[in-house]
Amino acid sequence: MNPSDGDRRAVITGLGTISCAGTDVDAYWDGLLAGGGEPVEVPMPHLNMRAKKMYLVDRAQVPAEPSHHAGAALGTGPRLAVAAAGQALADAGLEPGACGDVPVLLGVEMGNMDVQETRRSAGDPVWTPLAPTAAVVGAAIGSRAAVTSVGNACSATGYALAIALDMIRAGEAAAVLVGGAEGITRVGLGAFNRLGAADPVRCRPFARDRAGTMFGDGSAVVVLEAAGHARRRGAEPYAELAGAAWSCDAYHATAPDPSGDQIVRAMTEALADAGMSGSDIGCVIPHGTGTPLNDVVESRALHRVFGERTRELPLFSLKAMIGHTTGAAGVFACLTATLMLRHRRSPANVPIDQDPECDVWLPQDRAVPLQEPAVMVNTYAFGGNNTSFVVREFTGDAEGAP
Repeated sequence: MNPSDGDRRAVITGLGTISCAGTDVDAYWDGLLAGGGEPVEVPMPHLNMRAKKMYLVDRAQVPAEPSHHAGAALGTGPRLAVAAAGQALADAGLEPGACGDVPVLLGVEMGNMDVQETRRSAGDPVWTPLAPTAAVVGAAIGSRAAVTSVGNACSATGYALAIALDMIRAGEAAAVLVGGAEGITRVGLGAFNRLGAADPVRCRPFARDRAGTMFGDGSAVVVLEAAGHARRRGAEPYAELAGAAWSCDAYHATAPDPSGDQIVRAMTEALADAGMSGSDIGCVIPHGTGTPLNDVVESRALHRVFGERTRELPLFSLKAMIGHTTGAAGVFACLTATLMLRHRRSPANVPIDQDPECDVWLPQDRAVPLQEPAVMVNTYAFGGNNTSFVVREFTGDAEGAP
């Protein structure tokens, strides 16, 4: 691929996903319209903890291959990633054999943990690599370009998307495969239980009775491509990744900064990077995990960015439908934002008794049309790692393109 075309706006030309809401893109959208998935008890032994449920892909739908890579056994995360990557490439009209110069950027937190935990439970002491997912996907598509695993917790794929955006704008790549994937993790469940941050019922962001988050497994992958390159090969973009920004609180190892200053900064700078203002946004997919402090801080930060319009700006609480997919959460939200723009509406949210401290609009009785053709996404993580990005409708006019 030749990345030298002058129009270096980053457009989304391919989508792939497997989650509890659906095992391909069309099924996923239908699943969101139907209210998303339901949590189930994790099918692993030794779950001696209060909260032991996740939003899980139907086990019959988890691919059996690839089972190994470079001699290492692979769990569900890498296998889901390979399947979602195949969907995204096919959707973009790119053959795996023609992807030698396509970089792979995957955000992964726990990665291959489930196979390690299963082996250890069976008394097998052999250590299994925890983060092979990007390498596995790179090998599966025949990439000889850079293969990168971004591991900064729950904002990993927000960062991965921002890195890919920079690569395309700088002319370093004509197309980048960006995604994330997570499997089951008993260690992750145990850690969040010990932190008091795991809800035993379901993921209930912004609800009065929320009691923490709940994980979900699955994979989402997008093809991000220079607009000029997509045009040259006749690809039809879904949308444009118009701007992105990141910041860091450096406040606490696990808790968000109550001031919200740095997440306001991330949102503000993402809008500036896109050349947009708050009035141009038609919907927000918040980080919204269901932890008590996170949801309040984010709600207040949204008011600081969007002002009085916040009460009229629809939010779509994605994690209430598919759980918190940790490292993959940002790209799941990017894919969802892209589908919202394609269908020009935001699905109805899971009904909740909303916390009055979370003074935001979560439409619950019906899908709502997008009044503006752009969606903002927020992702936050332990350590104060924050990202925000904007996905907007793509137009062929290259005026002002980087």
